[in-house]
Amino acid sequence: MTDEPPQPRSDGQQPTVERGGLWGLFLSAAGLVLQPYGIVLSALAVFQGRRARRSARANSSSAPGAVLSMTLGWAGVAVSGITIAVYAAFWPAFEQHAQCSVQALTHSTQETCDDALRQTLTGGGVPERALWFFVPAG
Repeated sequence: MTDEPPQPRSDGQQPTVERGGLWGLFLSAAGLVLQPYGIVLSALAVFQGRRARRSARANSSSAPGAVLSMTLGWAGVAVSGITIAVYAAFWPAFEQHAQCSVQALTHSTQETCDDALRQTLTGGGVPERALWFFVPAG
């Protein structure tokens, strides 16, 4: 891949730019934000980025964002996979937290529910620095 823009074609047409990489970049960003459902969006981003690169290579054009969309897509697949694994491993604790939260009428009672979930997760091996992702901030 070069840093030079594509040269105009010999038949006078402007060089084409494959836009699939930008769509893949959008999908990968959405996949990182919408956890744990982002695994589908991230996988689509990898597919779209790969397709854009192949199409651009076949047409001797460029595909801006294609490599970045594939990289972020794979990162999104990994983060989503870890999130789903944690939810699956600690599903009873999350279910208990949901029931406790429904019955919590005061802020202090809600904090008690959050603390119980924090203790369950840290006791199960989830690092303290990752708890913000699973437990509401209090």
